[in-house]
Amino acid sequence: MRIYTFVLAGLLIFATSCSSSETKKVVDKETVERIHQTLKSFVDSNRVAGASALIYEDGKEVYFGAFGHADRKEDIEMSRESIAVIFSMTKPITGTALMQQYEQGKFQLDDPLSDYLPEFGDVKVFEGMDDEGDPILVEPKRPLTVRDITRHTSGFANDGNHLYIGRLLQDAEPLNRENTLKEFAEKQASLPLEFHPGEEWYYGPSVDVQARLVEVLSGETYQDYVRENVLDPLGMDETRYFVPEEDRDRMTSLFQRNQEGELEQIPDIAGHSMYTQKWSLTPGGWGLTSTLDDYMTFTQMLVNEGSLNGVQILKPETVKLMATNQLSEEVTERLWLPSKGQVGFGIDFAVRVAPPQSAEENMGTVGEFFWDGAASTLFWVDPVNELTAVLFVQVFPFAGTIHKDFRDAVYGPYQPAEN
Repeated sequence: MRIYTFVLAGLLIFATSCSSSETKKVVDKETVERIHQTLKSFVDSNRVAGASALIYEDGKEVYFGAFGHADRKEDIEMSRESIAVIFSMTKPITGTALMQQYEQGKFQLDDPLSDYLPEFGDVKVFEGMDDEGDPILVEPKRPLTVRDITRHTSGFANDGNHLYIGRLLQDAEPLNRENTLKEFAEKQASLPLEFHPGEEWYYGPSVDVQARLVEVLSGETYQDYVRENVLDPLGMDETRYFVPEEDRDRMTSLFQRNQEGELEQIPDIAGHSMYTQKWSLTPGGWGLTSTLDDYMTFTQMLVNEGSLNGVQILKPETVKLMATNQLSEEVTERLWLPSKGQVGFGIDFAVRVAPPQSAEENMGTVGEFFWDGAASTLFWVDPVNELTAVLFVQVFPFAGTIHKDFRDAVYGPYQPAEN
């Protein structure tokens, strides 16, 4: 049996505010219905097993909806209390922890990374193979900097199929869950870079290195530091690396499409193993679970320029710095980043730098910053409209078209920019 839960939040507020204010809200009654139909269609068409979303505007909840199943085999519906695996939506939380150290004067963005993590001082760059079949390894054109690991321009190895580095990466296993962050960093530093620092945008383990840097700068384990200085102060009690047994019945199952395109549930013993055991590795780039309300708390802190409910996590100028594009136009190689729309990249966020140029692009507002997760989760912060959104689905491979459709539902049909 297909189960839907749908809550229309704040419609009376909309009716009053839209009639009494000249400022048009993004999420009005029509928008709510459009989002409702869009999320419902994700489940009806079997694009996902379950979907849930939460939106705030001007500090108030304006939409919540949950549809379908968190676990089809056990017939557990998707709900507000569902615990999702957020994968790379861990990254902005790590960036927040690192930038707290920046505010304390512990480092500058253009400092060489080796000033704090000496193992990266001797790193070499792979430039191909010579006539004898040996690797050509050269000195970097400039030092690898902290800024490089905050914007994915480090060149860190991340491709197991790479001509030469791939085999080394597979042998070293820097992100093996048995490694500590210290061991991870040492193994990562032993590998050649795939390009010179700053020359390309290339997604990889940079944010895991950020987590190790937080440990060195703070003198605490990363897990303890982020809990004590980011998660607990915000009341994000359900954003965790380890989910205790009493909460596991709320964990969403992961789903994947098989070769025939059919949606299959991944057995929880495989999909949840990272989160139901206590591993040595607490990566900065992935590894957290969360709920809609917990992650919304994080986004509300960001849209409020670093503070929430009297608790200051970051300074306003730090949030602005993180949400400012750090990629120059000279960085033309950007992997799949352009698929996100007219964006650059700040400090652990994609940053929208221009409005969409066509109806095929993702909708959004200039100045918005956001990121997503491997199981197709998504969040964004829209400072112009004081709007934050969190979308939870749990499907592989990454389904960018779901994000496109959800954004269209929130912002409405594409309108060409006025000249």
